[in-house]
Amino acid sequence: MKKKKRILSGIYMGFLVLFFYAPIIYTIIFSFNDSRSLTRFAGFSLQWYEKMFNDRTMMQSVFYTIVTAVLATAVSTVVGTITAIGLSKSKAVLRAIVEQVNNLPIMNPEIVTAIGLLMFYSALHIRKGFITMLLAHIMFCIPYVILSISPKLRTLDQNLADAAMDLGCTPWQALVKVIVPQIKPGIVSGALIAFTMSFDDFVISYFVTGNGVSNISILVYTMSKRVNPSINALSTLIILIISVFLLIYNLVPAIAEKSAAKKLKRRTE
Repeated sequence: MKKKKRILSGIYMGFLVLFFYAPIIYTIIFSFNDSRSLTRFAGFSLQWYEKMFNDRTMMQSVFYTIVTAVLATAVSTVVGTITAIGLSKSKAVLRAIVEQVNNLPIMNPEIVTAIGLLMFYSALHIRKGFITMLLAHIMFCIPYVILSISPKLRTLDQNLADAAMDLGCTPWQALVKVIVPQIKPGIVSGALIAFTMSFDDFVISYFVTGNGVSNISILVYTMSKRVNPSINALSTLIILIISVFLLIYNLVPAIAEKSAAKKLKRRTE
């Protein structure tokens, strides 16, 4: 009976994994299709990758997407980390109020945030473009960083920084060498979430950008009404970059840990 349940569980999990990964596999396969058809594979070809790299509009969208995501991640991570640390040292009432305010952009529908930003920029007569999109991305990424770091700060000993300063550290050294390493997993998680949210955003970006500035999501939306297999090549390239990034993120710490363990073993011998 138990063996039968395991087999059924395995089949169920297999179908579940196939359901989630089938669209990705489909996209990768048809990015090498020799024809424009999205349902019939006519043969292997790299023509859509060539057209993708030769398409100036597509390459501009990739550039704006990556630059916006990297800058928004960097700024929101720094600001979010400082804010979260500051809140952890604040009074309980102030901390509770700020946390509730911080949750509003997360719980708020994106369309409401997008319209609010559009009206805000229009009221201030700010010309929409790359800067307005970048500021919007920083704005909605910061709450996710704070939300990722705050639980880590709650688990820390409140006297840790004071103990470090008693042992000779300056406030800056206590922050950089004691507090930040302890909350590093939360910072990394917040940065990854911020990067993903910025890279993937469509609704807010669509409302706050202009002057020929668009990201990949906006580009895909504008191409959705006409068949262009080059988008499969672009999607495959993004999947490859993200996969390599995740592999590096997971393998580098493991390799560094093994290397440190070997060095320690040699010293003890």
